[in-house]
Amino acid sequence: MAKSKEKIKKTPKEKRRFFLKVIFWILFSLALITGIVAIVNFVSLKSNKAFVNNNVKKINYENQLVPEKEDDGYYTFTTDRDFKITQITDVHIGGGMLSVKNDNMALNAVAAMISEEKPDLVVVTGDVAFPVPYAAGTFNNKHSALLFADMMEKLGVYWCLAFGNHDTEIYSYYSRNALSKIYNDKSKYPHCLFQSGPSDVSGYGNYVINIKNSKGKITQSLFMFDSHSYTDNDYLGIKWKYDCIHEDQVKWYKQTVKELTEENSGETPKSLAFFHIPPAEMKEAFDEYQKADFKDTANVKYHYGKIGEGDFLICSSNYNYGIFDAFKENNTQGVFFGHDHLNNLSVDYKGVRLTYGYSIDYLAYSGIAKYGLQRGCTNITVHPNGSFDNVGENYYQDKYSPINKKESVDLEHDMSEIEGTVESPLKDKD
Repeated sequence: MAKSKEKIKKTPKEKRRFFLKVIFWILFSLALITGIVAIVNFVSLKSNKAFVNNNVKKINYENQLVPEKEDDGYYTFTTDRDFKITQITDVHIGGGMLSVKNDNMALNAVAAMISEEKPDLVVVTGDVAFPVPYAAGTFNNKHSALLFADMMEKLGVYWCLAFGNHDTEIYSYYSRNALSKIYNDKSKYPHCLFQSGPSDVSGYGNYVINIKNSKGKITQSLFMFDSHSYTDNDYLGIKWKYDCIHEDQVKWYKQTVKELTEENSGETPKSLAFFHIPPAEMKEAFDEYQKADFKDTANVKYHYGKIGEGDFLICSSNYNYGIFDAFKENNTQGVFFGHDHLNNLSVDYKGVRLTYGYSIDYLAYSGIAKYGLQRGCTNITVHPNGSFDNVGENYYQDKYSPINKKESVDLEHDMSEIEGTVESPLKDKD
């Protein structure tokens, strides 16, 4: 009979040595993988930077308006002519190794639109970045911010922004405070008019840009707000529990209007507001319009566009701290936002115009790079008397080379005609 093998017992010292070896190889493997990912992302970022450097050209303006920072701390443009604003929203630059191609397409689209429109000011209403690992291959949202800011500075256009929910995810490397410092670096980005805003008010990026005539009268104030990200412990945003403008921001807005009114010889200036997440009143307005069989009502007047998200989805917050009522009471004529990439509806609701900006997104929704009817910008013209007009401009892009083709699309066109070209967009919703 064969002798059974005796089980060899390891001494405590040998066990400890074996355990340390396992830990070493695990840590070594993790470090190796992290290093490889970092190198690949660095190479990817260089590729995007090269694309910007080789394709983006400075805009040739005739008599470009130059803003001045006044004693109240806000930037002011002075003009007696029409003032043109181009709203860009939901650019969604991944900034990582998985999104190089899509990022170049997004950067190219923005550069081409702005180069053709030649606005006095570009307002970006959130989600410059999309540092979501499955799509971008990185957690580094700073890469996206730098790419975008570098491109805008190369264009030589004055611009500002309001933060969106994706600009700083809970797992992103950099906070809103950190990104604010980047945008506030006037030595590097003198054309960026972003301001962090009061430290005692919720969020980053609550500020005003004024338009005055040659007599010093404010003809329009442009309010930027941080509409924040998520609520109710939905830290990753997977339950679509979105935030909104907070109560202290409403208070700041009212106080700022009061101060501007005093500065404006007692006349409350007309104003426009810009932020990312749509107000609850957008859903109220559309619900009323839909119930009326898509006809104007006593409260709702249709201007253009569609709610193109499936099931007429409008992703506003379940909370409401009264910013819309404050707008009505304080001469804010229009509100512009983004967030829902396939919505581009513009309506007047109870005397205030509510407008979804045309989006840029080539990355966040599955298959969105092949989808074109929603992609574009929104042009807002502020007239010397303080009135304004806005229109959505639809752009198509087929190749990387800078766009030389712009098509104005019949805004009554039924978006359902091309539904299905995007693979289940709502599965990858913000």
